[in-house]
Amino acid sequence: MLKYFYSSFAIAFLGLGFAFYYGSYEALYITALLAVLEVSLSFDNAVVNAKVLETMTPQYQKAFIWFGMPIAVFGMRFIFPILIVSITAGMGFLESFDLALNQPELYHKNLVENEHLIFAFGGSFLLMVFLDFFFDEDREEKWITLIEDNKLTRKLTSVANIELILAISIGLYLSFKTGDNGITIAYFSGVLLHSLLNSIDDLLSSNTVRSGVVGLIYLEILDASFSFDGVIGAFALSNDIFIIMVGLGIGAMFVRSLTIYFVEKKTLTEFIYLEHGALWAIGILALIMFLKMFIHIDEAITGTIGFFLIIIAFIHSLIVRNRKRV
Repeated sequence: MLKYFYSSFAIAFLGLGFAFYYGSYEALYITALLAVLEVSLSFDNAVVNAKVLETMTPQYQKAFIWFGMPIAVFGMRFIFPILIVSITAGMGFLESFDLALNQPELYHKNLVENEHLIFAFGGSFLLMVFLDFFFDEDREEKWITLIEDNKLTRKLTSVANIELILAISIGLYLSFKTGDNGITIAYFSGVLLHSLLNSIDDLLSSNTVRSGVVGLIYLEILDASFSFDGVIGAFALSNDIFIIMVGLGIGAMFVRSLTIYFVEKKTLTEFIYLEHGALWAIGILALIMFLKMFIHIDEAITGTIGFFLIIIAFIHSLIVRNRKRV
């Protein structure tokens, strides 16, 4: 098992070494905490990523690590938040970068002031991921049967485009409740992007093998949606964008190694409810993102719920597997 994590340990060693050189023991400690935060918030992301990777060719599975990693660390956890501040605050990218570098408190303030737009976009994308799973007519295994396999759910599953109908209804409610055009645009951009990726994937895929390019884009957007909470929550531990990038980057590397482990060991086939637990966690994360537009919810709660659901799904899968072997 450890061989899957050699690269992650190497990155962790280099990252923690940089943190110590950059800011001594305090920076080292904060970086380690940020790495743990990222893993706790994105553990369910590893399970969902593995499910997507299983449908892709080995060539693109490797590309997910070698090309996806720089995007995940440098792009999503460094460039993307700066870009968000740049767009929402109406300033140039270099100006926003300078703000993050030299005035981190003001940069954080701008990021938090516009976090509702981030939550609207990320929440709607994750909501579509969950609804696709929940209303999948071809899904044989049901986990929470009281909700997933009742008469109403079966009826709704047969309704064409039920995912879009529900997502649009929720979007219209949030638009009415907030009265914010920015939230409306951000929310429906997330829905549109998910639908667009699915349509392109259906067009390019063949023989149940997912289009590699579309799959990688999908995984990176999914990763970005998961990383929003981590990036914003990281400022509770540090205002230094380099320490935040390194700490969250170490965590992201371990999540990717875990994803590859799940794929190669066929973990999702052996533990049949892991995917269910992860996708239920995604649905709850989307709901939390919507709620955070109105009330404060600590990131620790989000991570705990996701981890708790994964553990329950794992235990349930283990029980079912042992029963089948008897």
